[in-house]
Amino acid sequence: MPLVILAVGILVLFFLIVKVKLNSFLSLLLVAGLVGFAEGLPIGQIVPVIEKGLGGTLGGLAIVVSFGAILGKLMAESGGAQRIATTLIKVFGRENIKWAVCLTGFIVGIALFYEIGFVLLIPLVFTIAAAAKIPLLEAGIPMAAALSVTHGFLPPHPGPTAISIIYNADIGLTLVYGAIIAIPTAIVAGPLFYGTVKHIKTEIPEGLFEPKVFTDEEMPGFGISVFTALVPVFLMAAAAIAKMELAKGTPVFDVLTFLGTPDIALTISILIAFYTFGIGRGKSVVDIMKIAQDGIVAIAMILLIVGGGGALKQILIDSGVGSYIGTLAAGSNLSPLLLAWTVAAVIRIACGSATVAALTAGGIAAPVVAVTGVSPELMVLATGAGSLIISPPNDPGFWLFKEFFGLTVKNTVRTWCVLETIISVMGLAGVLIISMFI
Repeated sequence: MPLVILAVGILVLFFLIVKVKLNSFLSLLLVAGLVGFAEGLPIGQIVPVIEKGLGGTLGGLAIVVSFGAILGKLMAESGGAQRIATTLIKVFGRENIKWAVCLTGFIVGIALFYEIGFVLLIPLVFTIAAAAKIPLLEAGIPMAAALSVTHGFLPPHPGPTAISIIYNADIGLTLVYGAIIAIPTAIVAGPLFYGTVKHIKTEIPEGLFEPKVFTDEEMPGFGISVFTALVPVFLMAAAAIAKMELAKGTPVFDVLTFLGTPDIALTISILIAFYTFGIGRGKSVVDIMKIAQDGIVAIAMILLIVGGGGALKQILIDSGVGSYIGTLAAGSNLSPLLLAWTVAAVIRIACGSATVAALTAGGIAAPVVAVTGVSPELMVLATGAGSLIISPPNDPGFWLFKEFFGLTVKNTVRTWCVLETIISVMGLAGVLIISMFI
């Protein structure tokens, strides 16, 4: 019965958004309440659980997304984004720009959660698409695919690192196996997959990007533009390395982990951007604050919609749907690698969050490692691959992709959901192939 209720809830969500044209945020909250009631949550707990999910999602993303929007707006208004875009176009050529964006997303994604990397790179994607006169998704899909691949497969990304600890896997070996799988997967799910959906046309959402052509003299240099954009990446990567290599409690460990906290890293980056993209380019503080305000206004509704996805996710978790489905999968007679992938996949579909799916599946499948002797490193990758499948509407990432790329729900399913499924299935295939040789 929990599965039937979940399926009906998703269908109602699609109906409200596609047919009724109800606002996505309101639709998510309404369906979250109905599903929670149908799944047996006491009526007095439904609103608190929705608030918990919405607040928990926005609590972790509000500062990051807002500051990322400010950084992107400053980069665009100063000409920094155009400088990066024109340089990449010159080096790679217009016909190969999707490969440049894919490579950029791969590098940035190693240290960042998907949502953070997405917000940091989206202004660059907008600028590249406008400057190279290419369809928005030609740059957007390779970027999203690369970020998602690192989210599932590559330490020191927080997700795979956490799963490695659960399975007691060697993080270095996990990184080696993960890279073997991640590189071809990013290529197929990014630049190559775009070729199958290039007929889907979309425009940059109004207010998120205003194309403005700068002269060469007006733009900051390529080096300072890239440095400012990647400051949070450097800080978070340093924190990830510190957590792996340094002893807890040492001064260097404490400093690096503090500076690498996403909120702090983004705060530092916009303070630097205030100078490199603002004061240093002749803008006044009043001008800079106006740009910052415009950046926040543009993403306000997107934040609410992502929070609505978090509310639905929390309803499914607190009502026990995720653990119910995980238990069903764990009771089957699958191989350990298939079991880890399946448990993570069904929990992902049930609760939406890739991180929750991966960590929950890790806890369920961890005892299997000791009993069977299966490679814990491959178990990490199988779990990570399963946690990425489909990206249903109860995943905040679904709405992030939809809103920033101005897509309909139908076209989000045809692009984002298929992209995520390709990554998940290729990840499983890669794990099974590697298992044949070790």
